[in-house]
Amino acid sequence: MAFYIDTKKESSSKEIAYLLKKCILHHPGKWSEMVFLCIGSDRMTGDCLGPYVGHQLSRYETQGIYVYGTLTHPVHALNLQKVTTFIEANHPEALVIAIDASLGSKKHLGYVTIGNGALYPGAGVQKELPPVGDIHITGIVNIAGILEQLTLQTTRLSTVISLADTITEGILDVIPTERLIQTL
Repeated sequence: MAFYIDTKKESSSKEIAYLLKKCILHHPGKWSEMVFLCIGSDRMTGDCLGPYVGHQLSRYETQGIYVYGTLTHPVHALNLQKVTTFIEANHPEALVIAIDASLGSKKHLGYVTIGNGALYPGAGVQKELPPVGDIHITGIVNIAGILEQLTLQTTRLSTVISLADTITEGILDVIPTERLIQTL
């Protein structure tokens, strides 16, 4: 089951944190590490939500928590299989939280979805990629319909940044972090 969070509400990051905790507690397996798999491309505004969240999370250091997919090193359709194979080999006991942009209905534009179960990356643009993650988080960046690739290219950057900031804030409320020195 996926939950929808309206990021225009002031309490949306707290709601994301609450639901993420709930999903983590209800995950059936045992895990000793946590991996954030942030999917998307830095070359398309609407698809950079995942890499931007990964970029923000990579500024924090926490033992046992790993981030794959940043603006500098994105995880996208061309390298997703290689990265997931690497994660499976190097983090076999990890809880994988997959984060990606998605397209949705007009009424859900600007919403975040979160739930247990795998994420199906590329589904909004008719790409057949393997499902990834134990928990999924998506940000609905634009409206689904025809010409999805063009829709992603014409997505407002402010929508993506707002969603990414809210998702990151919610995640940081859940995991203990030690702030790294940030270079701008």
